[in-house]
Amino acid sequence: MPRKLKLTFDTPPDVHACGNSCLIQQHGLTEADYRGVRFADHPRELKGDNDLLVLTLPAIIGGIHRAYLEAGADIIETCSFNATRVSQADYGLSDLAYELNVASARLARGLCDEYTARTPSTPRFCAGVLGPTSRSLSFSPDVNDPGYRNVEFSALVDDYFDAARGLMDGGADLLLIETIFDTLNAKAAVFAIEKLFETLSRRLPVMISGTITDASGRTLSGQTAAAFWNSLAHARPISFGLNCALGAKDLRAYVADLAARCSTFVSAHPNAGLPNPLSPTGYDETPEALAAEIGDWARAGLVNIGGGAAQCAGR
Repeated sequence: MPRKLKLTFDTPPDVHACGNSCLIQQHGLTEADYRGVRFADHPRELKGDNDLLVLTLPAIIGGIHRAYLEAGADIIETCSFNATRVSQADYGLSDLAYELNVASARLARGLCDEYTARTPSTPRFCAGVLGPTSRSLSFSPDVNDPGYRNVEFSALVDDYFDAARGLMDGGADLLLIETIFDTLNAKAAVFAIEKLFETLSRRLPVMISGTITDASGRTLSGQTAAAFWNSLAHARPISFGLNCALGAKDLRAYVADLAARCSTFVSAHPNAGLPNPLSPTGYDETPEALAAEIGDWARAGLVNIGGGAAQCAGR
């Protein structure tokens, strides 16, 4: 199919292309910052729950969104990567999942509208993020009991349904199922979204992005990029692609494989190389090197949507 290049998820100047988490870390937030007034007496530790910041420190998340918009991003992701009941259970905040999704979408939506109003010929879009969750439908967390699962398919469907409903209620333009390491989790998300669309009698475009975990060229649940596409093509996403885990050079072969197979647009937002704790930014590649690599993908007709990624919330 003809491929019209659309570069998004641009990296703010002088910032490594590793997403919101790195930018949040630069603020040096404390436990008290994450808690704010509302959660001051919460019985569990909350530091690291970046999705919670859309409620306790929305100015921080809004500032990060604004940096990407200033850099020229056409699409910004909501800070809702872990805003599901199952993931928020780690912090004792499962009941907050719907509210987090609404708040994250409203925050990003408002900024997209602000920047679109400045230049109406270049609309900005809010991508409502549905992350992979902290559970897996394909793996047992107990090495002594391979058949055990700590989440059921129906429960994950209900979780994704509520999260997606919150994103749509908050004004998301599209839904992005991303950083998928377990295809069965993605199927639960797709099933939930289709159920939601039917319930609301309206649809949004859906993007799907998986994660190749290592040099084997497979997802954590064992699929190649081709198998990943074949397993989810029925969802008719507006785009399909890969993000995180690998740097651009290592990810290129798998993006090229998808580009040759997919009947839809292709997206890619790789890491800035592999994580390196000795690097001042935590990653080896510079923004210039990452941009050059993805630019080469664009010239080769491999991608329609591109940018930098993280191993956590937002882009």
